[in-house]
Amino acid sequence: MTKEKTKRPGARLVARIGIAGIALAATLGIAACGDDEADAGGGGGSVDLVAYSTPQQAFEEGLIPAFQDTSAGEGIDVSTSFGGSGDQRRAVEAGQPADLVDFSLEPDMLALVDAGLVPSDWNAGPTKGIISSSVVTLSVRPGNPKDIHTWEDIVSSDAEVITPNPATSGGAKWNIMAAYGSQIKQGKSPEEALAFVGQILEQTSVLDDSARDSLQTFSSGKGDVLIGYENEAIQAQDEGLDLEYVIPDQTILIENPGAVTKDAQDPQAAKALLDFVLTDEGQQIFADYGYRPVTDSVLQQNTDKFPEVPGLFTIADFGGWAQADDEFFDDETGKVTQILRDQGAPLE
Repeated sequence: MTKEKTKRPGARLVARIGIAGIALAATLGIAACGDDEADAGGGGGSVDLVAYSTPQQAFEEGLIPAFQDTSAGEGIDVSTSFGGSGDQRRAVEAGQPADLVDFSLEPDMLALVDAGLVPSDWNAGPTKGIISSSVVTLSVRPGNPKDIHTWEDIVSSDAEVITPNPATSGGAKWNIMAAYGSQIKQGKSPEEALAFVGQILEQTSVLDDSARDSLQTFSSGKGDVLIGYENEAIQAQDEGLDLEYVIPDQTILIENPGAVTKDAQDPQAAKALLDFVLTDEGQQIFADYGYRPVTDSVLQQNTDKFPEVPGLFTIADFGGWAQADDEFFDDETGKVTQILRDQGAPLE
């Protein structure tokens, strides 16, 4: 039986169909950047950037070359490492060289503060340590065959979901808090919202290690809906992937922190790169790669690209990440961890 459905007011379906068959993975090589620029002279120096998976191309194709074209960045070599946010944080804790870190969410940064690897005042600046932002969206197949415009449509259509594993991916935690918060925003009780999250996870067929891995899984043809970052969906379209994405009326503002580490081998160079990222030029580059700028001046220049979300909420609505991470994702007592354990999902 086919159910007639009216598109909800304010739900946005953003369609920009690419060329079928272009492989996203061809763009995903992890590489060191800037050797030619470093050889060119200037101040010199080097920066080891360790970051979560999704901003790889923004950094390697946009931000780092532009930084190296400035007087502050001339001659500075930047090496990069990208992966699931939790995995990257654990690697730094285990001794991976890192001068500048960029994570999907605050708890990974706070863990490095607790470990004595990042200064406690990392968030003292005007953007409170946040260097990029986005919102959680729903990517669907061309033509939106499951007619998904809201979070509830995922459940009612029994769509096969792709989202990463919160045990390894910061993006997964944002996705889950977006689903949970969407229900709270609509007046549901915490118990009802948690049950909704459980249904979403029950319909999830693949829990990849990172948001970027989930995008690759979806691009290979698996799943009906991919829960992920708006910037990932925009970038995928730009790379020719056949998908559309929906910005639900209720979704969460993703805030990604960055900081220079205490043991940076060249703290001046690392700070110069971080400072550049927060300039109008750096924020515009982030915007060009689908991220919502964290500075109002640049955001106002890109309102046509980033529509306002009527029911936008933040992690602060749930006590901030310090509270939400313990409540929902603690390894032993987290409410979402328990749902995953009951469903037999991998927890590492």
